[in-house]
Amino acid sequence: MNIKAYKMDGLGNDFVIIDQREKILNFSKEQIVKICDRNFIGCDQLILIKKSKESDANLEFFNSDGSVSGACGNGTRCAAYLLYKECNKKEITFSTSSSVLRSKILKNNLVETDIGGPKIKWNEIPLSENKNTKNLGIKILDENNNEHIGGTAVNVGNPHVVFFVENIENFNIKKIGPLIENNKLFPEKCNVTIAELKNKNLIAVKVWERGAGLTRACGTAACATAVAGNINGYIKEKIDIEFELGILSIFIDEKNNIHMKGSVSEIKEIDIKL
Repeated sequence: MNIKAYKMDGLGNDFVIIDQREKILNFSKEQIVKICDRNFIGCDQLILIKKSKESDANLEFFNSDGSVSGACGNGTRCAAYLLYKECNKKEITFSTSSSVLRSKILKNNLVETDIGGPKIKWNEIPLSENKNTKNLGIKILDENNNEHIGGTAVNVGNPHVVFFVENIENFNIKKIGPLIENNKLFPEKCNVTIAELKNKNLIAVKVWERGAGLTRACGTAACATAVAGNINGYIKEKIDIEFELGILSIFIDEKNNIHMKGSVSEIKEIDIKL
């Protein structure tokens, strides 16, 4: 099977995008894992674009382990830029399994996406038991085995838990991430962010993505971090979230909707032979 596809990234968070509006191809979990494998094509997530009656198109997201993802912020921004290049339409709407996402194409490869409002109730995350989502009381250890207890849970299309610490470099996200992701408290697993408040305008983060592992950037994690920072009184409605390769700017409007703005790469056409 020879498949035409596209490769894009948002701040190093990379995707293979397959347009299925003309022809639907059904992929097995094994084929999705193969496409995402860095020894083959390689990406954090696979994105399928399909026809939609309610919006410009429908998006389906798959993690690199073959599991389904309910939302992908950077992937949505990349797909919006792809459709903009096709039809020169500067406002793109996508329907997903969890919501309708609206994107605006700005200058210099900047794309802003409104991902809607966050969910913060325990059964909306979801959690397996009724707990205070502002502080889950989860213990993590730094590199010197010092305990840090906390964790704020937020759902922004997928479940996240955010830990605010004094220095993110003291925490091994590769070790902490899978332990929290697979904690029995999260029946649908979760994304894990270690966050450091640099100043009132900037938060630096490291992210472990559910089903994908360590990633250079994560749009929904940036949104979840902003919401968690707001809940804990660290920030107000605007904040920049710093990743390894750049910044995502987050704004929470008067309706409590989260707007995420950042750059996307140019589009690379690829052929996949499965």
